Amino acid sequence: MRFLIDENLSPRVAEILRAAGHDATHARDLGLGAASDPVVLETAGRDDRVIVSADTDFGALLAHDHRDKPSVILFRRQHDRRASVQAQLLLDNLDAVTDDLEAGAVVVLTESRVRVRRLPLLPEPGL
Repeated sequence: MRFLIDENLSPRVAEILRAAGHDATHARDLGLGAASDPVVLETAGRDDRVIVSADTDFGALLAHDHRDKPSVILFRRQHDRRASVQAQLLLDNLDAVTDDLEAGAVVVLTESRVRVRRLPLLPEPGL
């Protein structure tokens, strides 16, 4: 799978994913270290990459534009934010969510739960 690791996560996450056989790049490696979320979203969509982030703004952007790509993996409510723990959490759950990610989804990973919402997302009522 092809991943774009957002700048709010350690570049080490990309290194661990590459060592596990995935095509993973960090936003800084693409010159996107200070890029806005819409630019990161466009880049991931163009390059057919799944965004890996802790930034919930990506879900709002996808919903606002009724987009069905790119997919996003969000890390939420983690007590241990070490890159090795985040990468292992993703790898431990990847097989279960691969079909969703390929179809277009937002996958939320916590230490105890996986939640999947298929794209396009519907905007929250009142927004």
